[in-house]
Amino acid sequence: MATADIWQQLSLSTFNTMSAAQIVILDTSVGSIEIELYTRHAPKTCKNFYELSKRGYYDGVSFHRIIENFMIQGGDPTGTGRGGTSIYGDKFEDEIHGELKHTGAGILSMANAGPNTNGSQFFITLAPTPWLDGKHTIFGRVKDGMNVVKRMGLVPTDKNDRPKDPVRIIRARVEE
Repeated sequence: MATADIWQQLSLSTFNTMSAAQIVILDTSVGSIEIELYTRHAPKTCKNFYELSKRGYYDGVSFHRIIENFMIQGGDPTGTGRGGTSIYGDKFEDEIHGELKHTGAGILSMANAGPNTNGSQFFITLAPTPWLDGKHTIFGRVKDGMNVVKRMGLVPTDKNDRPKDPVRIIRARVEE
């Protein structure tokens, strides 16, 4: 095992045991959403989201794709749905676990362009989406603010599922 791999594993191990629950709060133009991260199941993905949030990467970023009764998607600083990078470089691998399923509203998952193409984009489900199981890394859930997520899911959108009026993350912050 290369030295860099050892340090990365130690870093993920330390992150995974930092506290019982890692919390990220997204203060949005619609209200606040408190997210609990599943660090035990998806440590690398959680660290990516946590660190990007802590660094201010998501501040001012829009939810660029909203589909009623399906999901809200954000995390792309370009707002196009094609941008964003991870803390590990451009893209990183999936962390798929059979016991985690898209069983209802409020599931936090990575948006991707196929296997092992995770960057900074994420989505929150608005309903059960079982066809996504095994294709997207689930790494958390909405702990508080589901009413905000539901309101976001109802905003008027254009034919490309883009909100007609911007819905933005004003500030992403971590509980330490």
